[in-house]
Amino acid sequence: MNDRETHTPKATTLCAPMRWVLVSLGVLSVGIGIAGLVIPGVPGVVFLLFALWAFSKSSERLHLWLYNHPRLGKPLRDWHAHRVIPVKAKTMAVAMMGVTAVVLVVTSEPGSILPYLMVAGMAPVAAWIWTRRSEAPLDNVRVNGAQKVLSD
Repeated sequence: MNDRETHTPKATTLCAPMRWVLVSLGVLSVGIGIAGLVIPGVPGVVFLLFALWAFSKSSERLHLWLYNHPRLGKPLRDWHAHRVIPVKAKTMAVAMMGVTAVVLVVTSEPGSILPYLMVAGMAPVAAWIWTRRSEAPLDNVRVNGAQKVLSD
């Protein structure tokens, strides 16, 4: 069996109102995440990851549905298994942070330090995003016709 078939969330016991709050947040995040996959500048996968977490705490059925979804599940499984952020997602995230930083600085009141503090907060986040893997590591590779097993 592979990780896709066997992944199950940790069981948690929550009161009914908290379960409904988390399910509602998860459903809302899935909606925003789907929108983010087609609207430039909206971080779709981030919202899907949040939804996955919310479902893991509130609904095993919804968690497994999202995790194993044929279209939405792959980036979630890649992140879960290998901490992978695709190059396109990295580029978009860092570019949008850059645009946001410029807009904040240009449109702020003269002498205001808040935009610079916000930019200082975005810089390490952008660096962290950029330094994550872009592709899942290969389990094995063929080299000159021979199979070579790679390990991390």
